[in-house]
Amino acid sequence: CFPGTDLKVTGVDFLKNQNCPRHHTDAYEIKNLVVRRGQPFLMLLTLSREMKPTDKLSLRFGIGKQPMKVRGTLMSLNPKKEQDLTGWHISIAKINGKECLLSVTSSPSAPVGKYTLNVKTGNNIYQPQNNAIYLLFNPWCKDDVVFLADEAQRNEYVLNDTGYIYVGSAYSISGKPWNFGQFEEYILDACMYLLDKSKLKVNERRDPVPVTRAMSALVNANDDSGVLLGNWSGNYSNGTSPTDWLGSVIILQKYYKTKKPVLYGQCWVFSGVLTTVMRCLGIPCRCVSNFNSAHDTNDNLRVDIYLNASGEPLTSMSFDSVWNFHVWNDVWMKRTDLPAGFDGWQAIDSTPQEQSQGIFRCGPCSVKAVKDGDVYLPFDSRFVYSEVNADEVYWVVKEVNGKKKYTKVGTDTKSIGVHISTKAVGKNKREDITAEYKFPEGSKEERLSMEKATSFLNPSGLVPRARYASTGPMGDAGSKPVVQHEAVSKSGVRLEISHKAALYPGDPLELVITVKTSNPGSWTINLLGSCQLQRYTGKIEANLGCIKETVKLEGKSEKHIPLKVEPDAYMKVLAAVEDVLLIQVIAVAEVQETDDKLTKEVAMGFEYPPITVQMPETAKLNQDFTCAFIFKNKLNVTLDNCKLLVEGLGIFKMATFDEGDIEPGKIIKAEVICTPTRLGEKTIIARLISNVIKTISVEKAITITE
Repeated sequence: CFPGTDLKVTGVDFLKNQNCPRHHTDAYEIKNLVVRRGQPFLMLLTLSREMKPTDKLSLRFGIGKQPMKVRGTLMSLNPKKEQDLTGWHISIAKINGKECLLSVTSSPSAPVGKYTLNVKTGNNIYQPQNNAIYLLFNPWCKDDVVFLADEAQRNEYVLNDTGYIYVGSAYSISGKPWNFGQFEEYILDACMYLLDKSKLKVNERRDPVPVTRAMSALVNANDDSGVLLGNWSGNYSNGTSPTDWLGSVIILQKYYKTKKPVLYGQCWVFSGVLTTVMRCLGIPCRCVSNFNSAHDTNDNLRVDIYLNASGEPLTSMSFDSVWNFHVWNDVWMKRTDLPAGFDGWQAIDSTPQEQSQGIFRCGPCSVKAVKDGDVYLPFDSRFVYSEVNADEVYWVVKEVNGKKKYTKVGTDTKSIGVHISTKAVGKNKREDITAEYKFPEGSKEERLSMEKATSFLNPSGLVPRARYASTGPMGDAGSKPVVQHEAVSKSGVRLEISHKAALYPGDPLELVITVKTSNPGSWTINLLGSCQLQRYTGKIEANLGCIKETVKLEGKSEKHIPLKVEPDAYMKVLAAVEDVLLIQVIAVAEVQETDDKLTKEVAMGFEYPPITVQMPETAKLNQDFTCAFIFKNKLNVTLDNCKLLVEGLGIFKMATFDEGDIEPGKIIKAEVICTPTRLGEKTIIARLISNVIKTISVEKAITITE
């Protein structure tokens, strides 16, 4: 062989402009090539001379610290060989003089992560610039376990970088706009850092089950200095209040830069960040909000709520709690680790509530298993099942001769796990997915699912549920359970809770408890009513008043009992607590003639004037336009210390405007000069926060054209 005739590689072009659109990865803001597994991509090699049939050439893809063939972490691919044992293969697509076009197809079950590439020709090794290639899960590939057949669903659950997270209460659901931003700068690198930090073996990175489980642990900071530290104290002075985040981008960028947990998160923030991480890695994902979510501490599917003699909740007595809402995630995959029938959506949850095998994480748990009551299946299906299926039991606690006397005043088997919500595919609307998690209340299938679940939750055969008679709050374990059908009271008495006027901060809260009866006869009803300000976790911040009345009703009739709360009673608390507070009303009725007892509980959100956005409907790429945000304070109170937070992915970076105090009737206007850097429909989000108000949000879409 004459010197100088060795075949050498002098350059590699990763052909991003061709590969990325085909792999649906062109939106990632990164220099490197990002591709999805199981799908071919092209690379153009420039050689020192024309390639001959006798020349040896191999591409070497390595993953992890020390890539080795025996570990399956080094793929050495030769175009002459048929498919490699690893399931990867390359072929020569075209040779043109000194240029050689190669087609590379990774295995549809290849480990996901960051690979380095070098090219070996004879004894020469060429290492290209930006030689890290990011390989992601592929919902477009039929052989990938995350394959999702529906194009519109892939666009929503993998590619949409904005969305809504539903919060509030079952009585007043509101959509919180959220920027997921999975394609923004450093987000993919942050996800790769999390994969490395997870200590998953390279083999486990093939499978979305361990990957999603690991990520549900790493998004909270509890065991592993993960992304976000949870805080429900109401004091966030040394960090960012959970209500102030507009999306996941700043959180993940800050985490990647500092490698320290970001302060602070609550459930919707954990869920928003986990959606970003999942979509970024290529696993279809959606945020799921469960209204009246049971945080049941002892697997008995029952939450006991204790009231004092005035009907006010005694939160210190209960270990269980009901959150007005809780947000987790569903991820889409085949469950090769489970018996057939449990593929599809799997629940995962990164809010640190309970440990799973010693670590704060939750899932993946098959949503189908929850619906069918198969709560023995991994992972954490018992916990998820109780969040959507527990019963509420109300007890009035009175001191009698120095001892506590418990009187059961009501059971609600229907209020937990209602209006389970996610953003609809392709529309800015709420989609109710309760039917994916549970059968209709009272149906035969629901009863069978419940029986199956309780047999696993409590194998002794005793079912300590509110549906069964029990002598006291803890139940009498010695006696056989007697099934109590939900009592339809002889008197036909029902309770309703409503409000007469809009619930604006600074105005009196004009609440109404309505007592109705549908049966003939004379009825004397002892009514207790109480009103509290509470956080979404059910924690009471202030008791705002209670009523105690005896109501007489004849035959089919109704009576409205007003419960009015003056602004002085609640405005100080509203301003002092950094969380969003809800108005909770609990009513307890006892019918003297029949001894029927019933309870009703409703949580309502405050109402606010809107922010309006003025901007064109379309704009041109890289051409400036102005976006204006206008807010008029229609409330009767001054909004102290107002900030307007705005963010538009692909249009402008997050900005904060200090607006000071906004008096009643005053109008503020803020303007942002926007320079769109990406095509397609883009969303702008704005939020106004003040001492009193934490949740006025608006989002508006604009289409960017060439």
